[in-house]
Amino acid sequence: MQVGGKAADAVGLLAGVALDAAFGDPRRFHPVAGFGTAAGALERRLYAPHRAAGAAFAAVAVGVPVLAGVAAHVATRHRPVTRAVLVAAATWTVLGGRTLRHEATTMAKHLKQADLEAARGRLNHLCGRDPSTLDEPELARATVESVAENTSDAVVAPLFWGAVAGLPGLLGYRAANTLDAMVGHRSPRYARFGTAAARLDDALNLVPSRLTAALTILAAPTVNGSRAEAARVWRRDRADHPSPNAGQCESSMAGALGVRLGGRNVYFGRSEVRPFLGDGPRPSAGHIKRAAKLSGTVGLLAAGLAATVAATRAGVAAAAGHAVRRTRRGGGR
Repeated sequence: MQVGGKAADAVGLLAGVALDAAFGDPRRFHPVAGFGTAAGALERRLYAPHRAAGAAFAAVAVGVPVLAGVAAHVATRHRPVTRAVLVAAATWTVLGGRTLRHEATTMAKHLKQADLEAARGRLNHLCGRDPSTLDEPELARATVESVAENTSDAVVAPLFWGAVAGLPGLLGYRAANTLDAMVGHRSPRYARFGTAAARLDDALNLVPSRLTAALTILAAPTVNGSRAEAARVWRRDRADHPSPNAGQCESSMAGALGVRLGGRNVYFGRSEVRPFLGDGPRPSAGHIKRAAKLSGTVGLLAAGLAATVAATRAGVAAAAGHAVRRTRRGGGR
């Protein structure tokens, strides 16, 4: 298939989505794991218990991948096939849709078999809660909430930034999101050092989280949910969550599935009590399967939208460049 210059990013995004759907995360030598190792080494060199050190750490750790993306973008400006291949590889690397759905369905299988020990052992693949005392409904709730939030973080947000900013957007977003997972959580060590990483991740997810909510509402009928109910719960409960972004995704998911999310979350060494989202019963194994299916549908909708935006962006840029060249030629006469 011949790849036109205007379509390179769009084709690359769709190819990357297809690779993720077919193969999931690379099992060995995952580039994101390599980035995490490098970021950990950088943290050891720059760490100090104040925000300025954390800001410097975030600037370097995110800035380097962004600059690498810019360099690749410039180098492939007149090589659309190479550009498409690089965007496809980057998209595959930064997406986590198949892995998210696999972990969710594995959890549902354990809960359906009443194997709480296996389910508790699997929860850390999805979130950082202490599973030792969680029963089936709480394990299901943790899974559904993780699917909702990570549909944005691991699927919609990378595609959004790839659509609007190409390779630099894909690499920069994944770097920022990885840093937030590493140092953006509340702990004595990262209370100040992790502030910059956490706020950067929040800023980058403002639009994608709301887009995720809109697509979740749109796709609610695919899991026998109601768009009207999903929209109602989202409007009412989205601001109740302590996160400016997670509440968007979790409230729309709660409404689409007809369940109640929120409550007391126990982490290792601390606990949080969060407002309830939704009006239905507590989730069960069946709700996890529906959440995974809904996540996959949202991902497909986001992929189509991202490809459309990327192609439109490239077309506008090409038209603008052509207009500038014509103006310059006309001025030289």
